[in-house]
Amino acid sequence: MAARKEVCTADEVKAAVRKVADDIISEFLSPSSGDFAVIGIHQQGVPLAKRLIAVIEEKTGYSPELALLDISMYRDDIGVRRELPRINETLIPFDMNDKVVILVDDVLSSGRTIRAALDAVTDYGRPRLIRLAVLVNRGNHEYPIGADYVGLALEVPADRKVLVEFDETDGRDGVYTVDWKRYHKANGNN
Repeated sequence: MAARKEVCTADEVKAAVRKVADDIISEFLSPSSGDFAVIGIHQQGVPLAKRLIAVIEEKTGYSPELALLDISMYRDDIGVRRELPRINETLIPFDMNDKVVILVDDVLSSGRTIRAALDAVTDYGRPRLIRLAVLVNRGNHEYPIGADYVGLALEVPADRKVLVEFDETDGRDGVYTVDWKRYHKANGNN
């Protein structure tokens, strides 16, 4: 893999998760608000969604429902990649119609992943409200999509990719940058 540069430590990741959870709590867990669900986007949005739910439950006693969303077949680069993507299970254990949902992903970069996720979500119903929570907003957006809850805002050059690692999936927590071209070449993409 391309040389990595650490930009956030495990402690900074933990603090960023708590910040996002606190922002969600401040908007939705007041006497006038209703319940909401959390949708983790495969891959790294899933462990982040689970961590957010754990913090929200720890602080408030409320445990939002969790859905898992695979967007592989909704991506606009599906025909450009050399290999077909690995398909993960989409699991939505609640009625999406008229539901308040918080879409969760690790990094907001171009906005293409979130655009695909919005297409996927609306195939399952018509939520009343969709919010976006990300651990890292790295800028360089190509689509007019912004996150409602952000743990870390990083200024990262366009030629660098942001990678988030979670203990649950990678054996450690951290945020790193790698050379974009070298990363994609090493991972079988053009």
